[in-house]
Amino acid sequence: MKQHAFTMKLKPGYEEEYKRRHDEIWPELEQLLAESGIRKYLIYLDEETGTLFAYQELEDEHQDVSSNPVVQKWWKYMKDIMDTNPDNSPVEKPLKKVFQLK
Repeated sequence: MKQHAFTMKLKPGYEEEYKRRHDEIWPELEQLLAESGIRKYLIYLDEETGTLFAYQELEDEHQDVSSNPVVQKWWKYMKDIMDTNPDNSPVEKPLKKVFQLK
């Protein structure tokens, strides 16, 4: 199992909308993520800065779903409330693991 942690940035004032959209995640997106090998996916919000901290546990043989039409549609749906790249993907900053309690 691989671990992946990264940050993203939410635009000011969209905290509740971001949570609402994720509370109503599309079933087809949820299924795609599970089938791709994502076993755990958590997102936390630092309300002071709008920084989103995401953590994933991935199967060793997980699949990249970034070109999947469902993911592309989700990114387009989310682009108005978070920092995004020209292809609508969220701007992500990978984090380096520096500690794990055994």
